[in-house]
Amino acid sequence: MYLWPIMISIGKTLSSRAVFEDAFCCDLSRCKGACCIEGDAGAPLSKEEVQVLKDIYPSVKPYLRPEGIAAIEEQGTSVIDSDGEDVTPLIQGKECAFVTFSDKGVAQCGIEQAHTAGDIDFIKPLSCHLYPIRVSQFSQYDALNVHQWDLCAPACELGKSLKLPVFRFLKNPLVRAYGQDWIDEAELVHEALSRENDGTK
Repeated sequence: MYLWPIMISIGKTLSSRAVFEDAFCCDLSRCKGACCIEGDAGAPLSKEEVQVLKDIYPSVKPYLRPEGIAAIEEQGTSVIDSDGEDVTPLIQGKECAFVTFSDKGVAQCGIEQAHTAGDIDFIKPLSCHLYPIRVSQFSQYDALNVHQWDLCAPACELGKSLKLPVFRFLKNPLVRAYGQDWIDEAELVHEALSRENDGTK
């Protein structure tokens, strides 16, 4: 049997096998969007996104809660975390300042709400769109790994029941980040890994 390497090369990315083998599908009825609330820092931002958030804030502001507006106007639309990286600000060290809540208490993204309403073209930070994939950027490639978090156990369970691998769940953000060719090759990788795991050629 041929053993695939731990990291699989597609284009300018190196991805862990978990991207193709692990199952995932957000189950907001159970997790309530906890990934937007828990943690010790906001969502990672690229340098371009730092400027984008400044530019779109006036259009996003009407969708935000008073607490979020206060946090942003005190800290800015982005801050520097303890690792020296650009991230979204938090409300009193808890949820992202851009978080809103549905009537059922499910965390939502004010940026995405503004996008859905047609007020802005930017859907949300790519790091949020790609979750649970976390991207580590290097000079020659991006390393893609699946973030393992107990809070996402319901998503793993739902993904297994639907037989939905991570990369398919994240098709749209992966196309946004790396193009359709990346997804097309990912399908071939998934097929080959499935044959390997089944013990077939």
